[in-house]
Amino acid sequence: MRVLVTGGAGFIGSHLAEALVARGDQVTILDNLSTGRYEHVAHLDGRPGFQIVTGTILNEPLVDKLVERCDVVFHLAAAVGVELIIKKPLESLMTNIRGSEVVLEMAHRYRKKVLIASTSEIYGKNTNGPLREDTDRILGSPLKSRWSYSTSKAVDEILAYIYWKEKGVPTVIVRLFNTVGPRQSGAYGMVIPRFVANALAGTPLQVHGTGKQSRCFLHVRDVVEAVLKLADHPAAVGEVFNLGSQEEVTIEELARRVIRLTKSASTIERIPYEQAYEEGFEDMPRRVPDISKIRSLIGFTPTMNLDQIIASVVDSLRPSVPSNALPV
Repeated sequence: MRVLVTGGAGFIGSHLAEALVARGDQVTILDNLSTGRYEHVAHLDGRPGFQIVTGTILNEPLVDKLVERCDVVFHLAAAVGVELIIKKPLESLMTNIRGSEVVLEMAHRYRKKVLIASTSEIYGKNTNGPLREDTDRILGSPLKSRWSYSTSKAVDEILAYIYWKEKGVPTVIVRLFNTVGPRQSGAYGMVIPRFVANALAGTPLQVHGTGKQSRCFLHVRDVVEAVLKLADHPAAVGEVFNLGSQEEVTIEELARRVIRLTKSASTIERIPYEQAYEEGFEDMPRRVPDISKIRSLIGFTPTMNLDQIIASVVDSLRPSVPSNALPV
C-alpha cells in the first residue's frame, strides 16, 4: 500500500513507519519536527518508496497533495504530553482539532481510510475501571488547561465518527493507554523515560502528587502490531478501540521498580502537582483499560510485561548517559 503517517518522526510514528517499510509498503511521513526527530527515521531515509516531508498538518495544500497520493492515512500528529499541553494550550488545541479536521476533509475528498490515534485522556477523571469504550467521560472545569487535551481529542473522535456516519469516510479510532518504549522522550512529562534517565544518572526520581495514582503501560511494539491489524480489518471501520495493558502499577511503585532494575542509588522525591505543573492541577487516581473489544476482534494481548518494558527503555537510554554519571 501507499501509506501516509502524520507525526511519522515521533515516538510511535517512527516505529510504525519502520513496520510499514518492513512489510513492503510505500511510506510517506509528514512531521514538523516540533516534538518528532529526524534521527528517529534517518535509518529509513533513502529506502525505496520511503519519503520524509517536513511540514504541518495545518498546511491544507500540502496535506491535500499527500492524501491524494496515498491509500490509507495513519493520523498520529498531535500535541502530546501533559507539560506541553499546559505550556502551550492554544497551540495544542489548534494542532489537534484543526489538524484532524484538515486530514479528515482531505480523506473525504479522495475517499481514503484514516486511522486516528486518540488517548485514554478521553475518560478524564473517571476512576471506574476497567474503562470500556462506551464509559462516560468525567472532566474538570474547561478553564483548567489540564483538560484541553482531553477535549481536543474528543473533538477529533467526534469528527472521525461523523465523517464516517455522514460522509462514508472509513475511519478507525484507537485510544492509547500510556505507550512506552525506545525513542520516547521524558521532556514532555512521559514518566518512564524520565524515571529511567534519572535512575541511570543517579539523580532523584520525582514522583508527582502522592504517588498512589495508578496507570498501565504498553510497549510500542505491541501498539504498532495492533494498529496495523486494526487498519487492515474491515470490521474495525467506524469503531473505537482501547489499546493498552491491564498490568496496573502505582507511580510510586513504578519508581521503585526502575531503581531496582537499573541498580541505581537514586532516591524518590515527591513533588506537589502545583509545583510540577500549575496551581489547581487535577489528576486521576486510576486509569485501567477494558481491552475485551480489541481482543475479540484481532486477538490482541500484550507480549511484554512491565519489567520487560522498563528494561527496553533502560537499554535504549543507557548509551546516551555519560559514564561518569552512572551510579556506582
